[in-house]
Amino acid sequence: MAANVESMFYVREAPWHGLGTKVAEAPTSEKALIEAGLNWNVIQEPIYTENQEAITGYKANVRDSDRKVLGVVSDRYKVIQNSEAFAFTDELLGEGVRYETAGSLQGGKKVWLLAHMPHEYIISGERISPYLLFSNTHDGSGAIKVALTPIRVVCQNTLNLALQTAKRSWSMIHTGNIQSKIQEARDTLFMAEKYMDSLGKEFESLRMKKLTDKQVNDYIELLLPVESGASSQQIKNMQKLQEDMKLRYFEAPDLQDVGKNAYRFINAVSDFATHAEPLRKTVNYKENMFARTVEGNPLIDKAYQMVCAA
Repeated sequence: MAANVESMFYVREAPWHGLGTKVAEAPTSEKALIEAGLNWNVIQEPIYTENQEAITGYKANVRDSDRKVLGVVSDRYKVIQNSEAFAFTDELLGEGVRYETAGSLQGGKKVWLLAHMPHEYIISGERISPYLLFSNTHDGSGAIKVALTPIRVVCQNTLNLALQTAKRSWSMIHTGNIQSKIQEARDTLFMAEKYMDSLGKEFESLRMKKLTDKQVNDYIELLLPVESGASSQQIKNMQKLQEDMKLRYFEAPDLQDVGKNAYRFINAVSDFATHAEPLRKTVNYKENMFARTVEGNPLIDKAYQMVCAA
């Protein structure tokens, strides 16, 4: 488990990001809070100088379970408690929502939950299962974010493309009237049907874009370039990654009947981006891969932009 993961759980089989502690079944929000180690609150307290003089305009966000200071924020900052995040997602997705994974990063400074949306979609003959991610920070470093992440069920490839026609994520800052912003999120972000409909149309368009083997090889070299002045070992390493991506396009069993087209290429890049073993594993590589998966992977975005521009 990545060094910065403080606590989290996952259901049944390890998810694509490979993080967490296994539980038998997807819990309700009340149980998920406990399983994820998120059953604590953030309280705001005044801060003082060494001479016990109050520092105006700022407060400390303190975790009530262990008195840990999570961050120093302005006095305009509004706390969204972990329980409120789950309650928000419960209301957004309706009765019966189940949480696949949730947890805490960096000692409670960042938290997230990933909920399996109530129904799956059949797009171009394939099962696509959408997940909703709610992420929050308690240290003042970032906004509250909600994002939709569609997963291609057969191989657990993430297909969270940045479409021009429909948004897949929305965020709000920790100031102003939080409740009205949550209402706005409920009204505007939760357009999953619109996003999934747009995604289906985009998949059909990508299927129609035929690619030659040479185009695919050229795209892969652009995505994974050998830098000028690279050492022989660096060249060898990059060529190894290029060959890995090529195998995922040309040899993947689940793509054999798809045809040689842009849709197949995007799936191969997604498979590589979210499943390939890195040349060097850092202590946090799984955590970083998870972040790129749910927030949008730049490699997949670049591949998508390339084929759309062709």
